[in-house]
Amino acid sequence: MLSMSDGNPGELPELTFALPTIPASAGALIRGRKGRLLILKPTYKGGWTIPGGVVEIGESPWDACRRETREECGLDVTTGRLACVDFRRPRPDRPGGMRFLFDCGVFDDEVLNTVVIQPVEIAESRILPIDAALPLLSGPVRRRVRAAWKAKRVRYLEDGRPVPGIGP
Repeated sequence: MLSMSDGNPGELPELTFALPTIPASAGALIRGRKGRLLILKPTYKGGWTIPGGVVEIGESPWDACRRETREECGLDVTTGRLACVDFRRPRPDRPGGMRFLFDCGVFDDEVLNTVVIQPVEIAESRILPIDAALPLLSGPVRRRVRAAWKAKRVRYLEDGRPVPGIGP
C-alpha cells in the first residue's frame, strides 16, 4: 500500500505495508541405538509426536528445538543438524507456517532412561524402533520424520511431501 504525504514539495511518498507473519515450529529427532526414536503422547491432542513446539518471538528454530526438548522430556540437546524444512500451507482450520526438524543424534540408553516428561503437556513417552514409531505419529510429523530419517542432506517439503524439482 502506498500512502502519500501531506503534499509538501520535495517530500517523498511514505510507504506503508505490513510484513507477513508466518508461524514456525521446531522438532527434534532423538534417536536411540538400534534405529529407535523417542516419541511423545501429548495431553492436548490425539496421536503421538516428537519433542518440539512453537518458535517464540525472537527465538531461533534451533533454540526452540532445544528449549522444547528440555521442557517436554528433560533432555538437554547440545548438537544437531537441520534435517528437514516443511512449508505448511494455511487452511481455514490452521495457520500453516514453517516446520523445522533437527536430527539431534543417537543417545545411549542411559541418557534416554533419564527422560522426565512434563505432565501438563505430555502423557507418555516411548522409545520405539522407527518402523513401530512411524504409524503412531500424525501424518505431517510422520512424513517429515520419514523424509529425514536416513537423509544425509537437508530435505525440503511442502505439506510434508517432496517437491518435484527440489532434490533430496
